[in-house]
Amino acid sequence: MIGSKDLAPEELDKIESALLIEKLKDAKEELFNLRFQSATGQLESHGRIKAVKRDIARINTVLRERDLGIRVTPEPEPTEKKSKKTDPEEK
Repeated sequence: MIGSKDLAPEELDKIESALLIEKLKDAKEELFNLRFQSATGQLESHGRIKAVKRDIARINTVLRERDLGIRVTPEPEPTEKKSKKTDPEEK
């Protein structure tokens, strides 16, 4: 969730870059919506804007550090493909 404690730098280290880019896109969209609500006087929690801005900065920092080689990019999870053929020794 954007704007929460779930996006601590330690947690961001575990997420693949492609997913981080998606989270960044979602955060920017949410920031746009919050700014729009603020301009129209409908925003109830102004602190939410600050939290989302910080999350965007955290994600950008992690992505940039990965580009520079400062942070390690996590390896993708291996997916096991099960074949349709059954091994005769398993029976």
